[in-house]
Amino acid sequence: MSSISLQDRIVFITGASSGIGEACARAFAAQGAKLVLCARRYERLQKLAESLPVPTHIFKLDVTDRSAVEAAVAALPDGFREVDILINNAGLSRGLNKLQEGAIDDWEEMINTNIKGVLYVTRAILPGMIERQRGHIINLGSVAGHYAYQNGAVYCLSKAAIKSLTESLKQDLLGTPIRVSSVDPGLVETEFSVVRFHGDVERAKKVYEGVKPMTPEDVADAIVFCATRPPHVNINFIVMMAVGQSTPTTVYRQPIPGIS
Repeated sequence: MSSISLQDRIVFITGASSGIGEACARAFAAQGAKLVLCARRYERLQKLAESLPVPTHIFKLDVTDRSAVEAAVAALPDGFREVDILINNAGLSRGLNKLQEGAIDDWEEMINTNIKGVLYVTRAILPGMIERQRGHIINLGSVAGHYAYQNGAVYCLSKAAIKSLTESLKQDLLGTPIRVSSVDPGLVETEFSVVRFHGDVERAKKVYEGVKPMTPEDVADAIVFCATRPPHVNINFIVMMAVGQSTPTTVYRQPIPGIS
């Protein structure tokens, strides 16, 4: 059976203003999908939407605000209401500390965004998918959800929660045609480390020194792959890393033949 066409499919992407979310918007647009894009930085969404060749609906949204999520989904305009693919991309890391030294405000932000935000958006959109008997939820996880690492307890916890959520959703939706996937990358050069280190650009640069990390486009390509499999095929998980990485914190920072 042939792969699924994304032409005119409605794809809802959270955290679409930069990084992997932006790359997903461009990748799905290239496939002819219609886009629903949201993020906290509305001005960036505007610029992105203006550059895309497909119908695009944008709005400002903080996924940690449950009432705002519910209102935004309820207010989707005609032509964008029947979401076919939800990409739960919005997420972040804050700090890199031992648990006993961590900032609780950082914990709250990670848990509220990475776990509760995903739950709020999924809860708002999934009933419509069930009613229409079609849809695909694709979560943006992390290798941190598979391999816990020192000084990252709460971030690892939040991504392990996404792994568990993906597995549980697959069971909850058994017997329906709705698919559930998670794409779980390692080192990807985005604003991730700048956010983690509260704007410390120099410290963030050191994360990627001496290694060729993945790009947002690499991850978007994997997400599109999940979305375009034949309808009887569900990709449960894709765990992906740069060739120069073997665990979240094991990175080879020297030249590798054939990798430039």
